[in-house]
Amino acid sequence: MKQVMIYAYTRFNFGDDLLIHTLCQRYPDTTFILHAPKAYKHTFKQLENIRIHPSDTLFARGIRYIFKKLQLEPFYYRLLANGCDAAVHVGGSLFMQQADWQENVQTTKAISIKGKPFFLLGANFGPYVEADFYRQHKKIFQSYTDICFREQHSYDLFKDLNNVRKADDIGFQLDKMDTAQEDKSIVISVIKPSIRKHLSGYDALYYQKMREIAVYFITKGYHVIFISFCEAEKDDEAIEKIAQGIPADYMEHISKHFYRTNIEATLKIIARSQCVVATRFHAMIVGWVFHKPVFPIVYSDKMTHVLEDIAFNGGTKDFTQLEELAAEQVFNHLQTDPIDVSKQVNNAAKQFLKLDAFLQ
Repeated sequence: MKQVMIYAYTRFNFGDDLLIHTLCQRYPDTTFILHAPKAYKHTFKQLENIRIHPSDTLFARGIRYIFKKLQLEPFYYRLLANGCDAAVHVGGSLFMQQADWQENVQTTKAISIKGKPFFLLGANFGPYVEADFYRQHKKIFQSYTDICFREQHSYDLFKDLNNVRKADDIGFQLDKMDTAQEDKSIVISVIKPSIRKHLSGYDALYYQKMREIAVYFITKGYHVIFISFCEAEKDDEAIEKIAQGIPADYMEHISKHFYRTNIEATLKIIARSQCVVATRFHAMIVGWVFHKPVFPIVYSDKMTHVLEDIAFNGGTKDFTQLEELAAEQVFNHLQTDPIDVSKQVNNAAKQFLKLDAFLQ
């Protein structure tokens, strides 16, 4: 049985956890190793082929601090992956230029396992502003076994590399749930805009628009479910701020769901709803997979590029157009038929094309 090291964003973000789950579920005869907080044992408790190496114990934090202080981080990652046959870096927005991007580049270099296959799956590249950010990553990518981006824009940036491919987001490979019994509910996935530098002035306007949508749907007989995908990125706080401004007599028609470790519970809520207002990227993808009408609130290029790739012609609003967003407009768009993503579902399997060949 082969052993594979997984590198991923492990801060209990629903979208990233869903991708890790999908990866491990696809290869039941492979053992996966994930260095993550020990609570991830609850996240993936139904999977017998994933081993969590706790990252939040005092010992683990101490060891990493020492290696980092001594500028020996590559050896730290090699220690983690000792005995593994390969590594997979899986996630979505893994390569955004941030203030500490030089340090992140060093980590990206360090996680490669010398002499072993390395796969990068499901990612997009950017946004970035410095050419050197692009050049340094391109140099690193040349040594990878396989790179499969999830949208055309990222692929075009690196298409001259012969190890680069494109397929639709891994989330499209999600197993469908029984949705025969729907509730008359709408799911609204939210974010706290201001934790992202380019959205720092949008909190008040965004919260007001989400309130208006919630109240309007309640007047139409819907139950509203606000969903937080990531506590660490302040989705919880956003829900509470939105709820504070909703009149008391509407609150009995509102529920709050905070994702922690139970992927299935979050999926079930979306599966049983009638429609989705999606600020979170994977609320959009999961809504489509479950054949729901989706109204995306676009906060990043990663959503824009995917909407362009699938030629989405439904209702949507960018944050720069948020002032124009009307609840009635959202309601009318969500009364239309869901889009057909069967092509994307089939194409998303190609994310695993090279890893299939290696593991199977």
